[in-house]
Amino acid sequence: MRILPRLQRLLGTDGKCFDVAIDHGFFNERSFLTGIEDMRQAVKTIVQANPDAIQLTPGLASLLQELPGKIKPSLVLRTDVANVYGKELPRTLFSRMIERAVEQALQLDAACVVVNLLLLPEQPELHAQCVENICRLKPQCERYGMPLMIEPLVMQANHQAGGYMVDGDIDKILPLVRQAVELGADIIKADPCDDVRDYHRVVAVASGCSVLVRGGGRAPDEELLERTYAVMEQGAAGIVYGRNVIQHQRPTQMTRALMAIVHEQATPRQALHILQEL
Repeated sequence: MRILPRLQRLLGTDGKCFDVAIDHGFFNERSFLTGIEDMRQAVKTIVQANPDAIQLTPGLASLLQELPGKIKPSLVLRTDVANVYGKELPRTLFSRMIERAVEQALQLDAACVVVNLLLLPEQPELHAQCVENICRLKPQCERYGMPLMIEPLVMQANHQAGGYMVDGDIDKILPLVRQAVELGADIIKADPCDDVRDYHRVVAVASGCSVLVRGGGRAPDEELLERTYAVMEQGAAGIVYGRNVIQHQRPTQMTRALMAIVHEQATPRQALHILQEL
């Protein structure tokens, strides 16, 4: 892994990271707004829990960066917007990158930028757009020393799953993760696989690139904590969770419980105790 100063800010001294994603409003999907209707309050709540990073969009990143003080979560800036998350897919799909993405990231003092690598059934044009986005973004990142997080996202057929459902088939995840690495990722944000015991294969195919595991849709507390522990034990460098934090009744306690697993090797039982603390 290359030594990038901003990457050190993101990963920390132990090389681990918990990034809380609250960039969902970028995608024009009503269900994604649950828990983040008031973004100023949502950011404040997550900052108080002190994760390693918060993932935001250009329009709302200032809610984090305007907070006073030297110590706060690092900013991961979302650089692309897509229309693939609804229950019914539109006639034309797109994935578009914001203009001057790295310059905007520098102006906002981001530690990293993130971009999608989408793979939907029978949508090769969408995949090609994502590859083009990455190919345009990578040289900018190299020029300015900005770490590039690529999110290889394999999705189920919309007519089968009813919108934004991860396909956990490891035989689809592995080649897409490798493609992301080959395109120049400094960090991978990868899907969980159907059998969590296989996650070491995702870490291996990333060939030394740090792998952060996506949270996906809402899951029961015990299931989420157990899955997080399992992927960390298999070599993941951390997690990127959004709805499982921001839509939780106790987002601050959930953040602290997950941080304990990521950084302190807490067991699911220990993490559950943190979550249930008054």
